[in-house]
Amino acid sequence: MSEARSCSLPKGERLSSLTSLRRLFADGRSGFVYPFRYTFYAAESASPSVEVLFSVPKRNHKRANKRNLLRRRTKEAYRLNKSTLHLAVEARGMDVDLALVYSTKEVLPYNTIANAVCKILAEVAERC
Repeated sequence: MSEARSCSLPKGERLSSLTSLRRLFADGRSGFVYPFRYTFYAAESASPSVEVLFSVPKRNHKRANKRNLLRRRTKEAYRLNKSTLHLAVEARGMDVDLALVYSTKEVLPYNTIANAVCKILAEVAERC
């Protein structure tokens, strides 16, 4: 039961606060791992947490079904590999906000997306 809980993506782990979003994109550090542009903001916190935002721009993918497919693939890859980042954040006592923006016009397979998400999570864990 605890295994299923640790691999879920509850509402509390999704970035939705307008002030957090503004702070993330104004003061956050960013990078690029094909096919994602990512931005993260890390700060010291008494209660460490990770909140994440997934975005697939309409400019690159006009059809909603393609955007939904790519967003679902990204969420699944994050959900299965998030323990890397969570362990680093809890050990350092940090509060991390992360935005993953799919920035390619191609619809890539799940394996490519999962490898990119793993690399991003490892980089963010290292740079925190």
